[in-house]
Parts: sequence; structure tokens; C-alpha cells
Amino acid sequence: MSDELWDRLEPLLPQRERRFRYPGRKALPDRDVLCGILYVLHTGIQWEYLPKELGFGSGMTCWRRLRDWNEAGVWQRLHEVLLAELNAASRLDWSRCVVDSSHVRALKGGSTRVRRQLTGAGPARSTT
Repeated sequence: MSDELWDRLEPLLPQRERRFRYPGRKALPDRDVLCGILYVLHTGIQWEYLPKELGFGSGMTCWRRLRDWNEAGVWQRLHEVLLAELNAASRLDWSRCVVDSSHVRALKGGSTRVRRQLTGAGPARSTT
């Protein structure tokens, strides 16, 4: 991962506080874990098969950190930051933008549903 991308992402990551009493094992650095997450997503291997020799920690550690960052909204904020930077540099062509329901929530559903007209005399018979 480039230093430039890491510098953009690091401030968006939630800070992990160690417990004062019984602090447990020291957490792996976020950058190493992120490299492990990217490795798994790029190669398509299962989390449990992430080689520890690469220095990214265990697959479960990477998966938990990904889950925590996702719940904290890190990826959404990174997306917004990168879009704002591209827009400020006039690098986005908004005329080619597509709004999709997987990216934009449809609050309260759509308009009121209209009762459909039946095409037959009644409901069809069961075929089973």
C-alpha cells in the first residue's frame, strides 16, 4: 500500500484504546492488518488460510478488524473523501453518473401501491 493512500486512510480509522488493567496482547498495527485484508480480497483465499509468514497477522484478526472498520463506517468515509478530492480536482464527469439502489437508500419505499387488476376469473389452482 502506498504511503499516500495510507495517509488518507489512517485518520479515518477508529482509535483502539488498550485496557489499563489486563491489557492483553498488543494489537497489530492497522497498516499491516489492512495489507492482510487487501491480500485476502485480492487473492480470494479464505481468511483462515492467510499465511502468517507474510506478517499480516492471522486471518481472523484481519477479518475482525475489517468487520469493526465496516461497522465504524470507515469505507463509506474513505469513499466520500476520495470523491470530494476528485471533484475538487475536476476529475469527475457527473454526466456519466448512475444512481443505483445499492448505493442510495430508498427511504419510505416508493409511491403508494395501486391494486392490480386481475387478468382471470379468480386465483389459479395449485399445481402441487
